[in-house]
Amino acid sequence: MPLLRDADLATAFDHAARSYDTLVAANPGYHAHLRRSARRLGLPGGVPGPRVLDLGCGTGASTAALAAALPGADITAVDASAGMLRRAARRPWPRPVRFVQAPVERLAAAGVRGPFDAVFAAYLLRNTADPDAVLAHAYRLLAPGGRLAVHEYALSGRAAHRAVWNAVCGGVVLPVATLLGDGPLYRHLWRSVVSFDTAGQLARRVERAGFERVRVLPLPGWQTGITHTVVARRPFDGGGEAGR
Repeated sequence: MPLLRDADLATAFDHAARSYDTLVAANPGYHAHLRRSARRLGLPGGVPGPRVLDLGCGTGASTAALAAALPGADITAVDASAGMLRRAARRPWPRPVRFVQAPVERLAAAGVRGPFDAVFAAYLLRNTADPDAVLAHAYRLLAPGGRLAVHEYALSGRAAHRAVWNAVCGGVVLPVATLLGDGPLYRHLWRSVVSFDTAGQLARRVERAGFERVRVLPLPGWQTGITHTVVARRPFDGGGEAGR
């Protein structure tokens, strides 16, 4: 089965929105890992009410992680799936969050404009047809010195970690998702990880987009070697024109 893209993927997420939170809640460490990655943005303490863009917010799990890590932040959360956004908007938020339905390449038309102090992208890049274009958009939307955190299933490259991923997806995730009627989406998610960048390749992709101080940080638990945070910064001096 080919990977789902663009409108087909958004439609699949629309259908899965009703059960998505239940499935991810069964994933040990899912929400704690998102909060850890949000803290890894490392925004300076002196920034009052930082503007933060949550790309691919889904049902709002990543948005909630940002709200917890940055309680004073002005958060704009974006997703292409209307169904996922409806779930996100119904959550109780400690302060208003702006939700916008749009693919990343149409953010300007949807009224999303920088500069932002930080961009957070969780489980997004491997689900896009052109991850380099997404990183270029993130670069342009960031203020000089702005922070990027990419929280992603990006395998280490070791055979053991790939085997764990395949075993969990094939033995647990896909059977449950199929019973819920969302087999095609979760089959896509399984295969998208296997075919996407390793963590090292993802870091090099971020560097090519013009970011500096790129680091790959692991996450604990069963997802060690499977999920990573890639953190980076837009240069202050106008360097990194590859991202423009």
